[in-house]
Amino acid sequence: MIGDDKSSATTAICGFDSDNILIRGKNLVSDLMGKYSFTEMLLLQALGAEPSEMQRRIVDSVLVTIMEHGLVPSTIATRLTHYGAPEAFQGAVVAGLLGVGDRYAGTAGECGAILERIVAAPESERKSKAIEEVRSYRQIRRPIPGFGHPIHHAKDPRVERLLEIAGQAGVRGEYITAMRLLEVSIKEVLNKSLVVNISAAIAAVLGEAGIPASLMRGIVLTSRCAGLVGHLFEEMTNPAAHAMWVAAQTCVDYQD
Repeated sequence: MIGDDKSSATTAICGFDSDNILIRGKNLVSDLMGKYSFTEMLLLQALGAEPSEMQRRIVDSVLVTIMEHGLVPSTIATRLTHYGAPEAFQGAVVAGLLGVGDRYAGTAGECGAILERIVAAPESERKSKAIEEVRSYRQIRRPIPGFGHPIHHAKDPRVERLLEIAGQAGVRGEYITAMRLLEVSIKEVLNKSLVVNISAAIAAVLGEAGIPASLMRGIVLTSRCAGLVGHLFEEMTNPAAHAMWVAAQTCVDYQD
């Protein structure tokens, strides 16, 4: 019977009464405001545990790394939405967020899931697991997430710096090693080298910070949301959307 089911659900994130707002057991006013950075609050709210300095530093660095991508489709969508509906600030941001996908925002989450599977294997079996992962992607004819880049052919300049920051933060290195195993396995299986791109590095360092692969896209979206807000503010003060609209009309011909 329906009546036998639990009649209500619970949340461990937030509760409030007339005098207090509690987030993960901490008082917003006395425990969090003025004491936590945005990154620390993000980690506390999502994961439900006090963030370490290592986690804060890594996630903060990832947020900075992935925030800005220039005039990619998601940014153009935000600017053009504002051009058509200047009263809808949040609508313009959402329009851009809806266009944040694998092509321009990266595949850190998918790569993170691969790295999780490699790390879950016994250490002696991780190389063979990495090879298995590469072969499975080859079999279904899908690109391996986190490898290859349309612009950075020799190396992605962001990768080594992000790994350096992670090393300075004191990570154990299991996920970074798994990423390197995947890199070597790609070369062995495909008989060619693919550059490690920033998505693989983000997946590796977030894994080191204890961020589940299922949350990694959320970290990326949080960062890109901030980037879209900056583009939207520039659009309000130094408009470019009209030129984009005219360019689209000029470049796309009608053909019956």
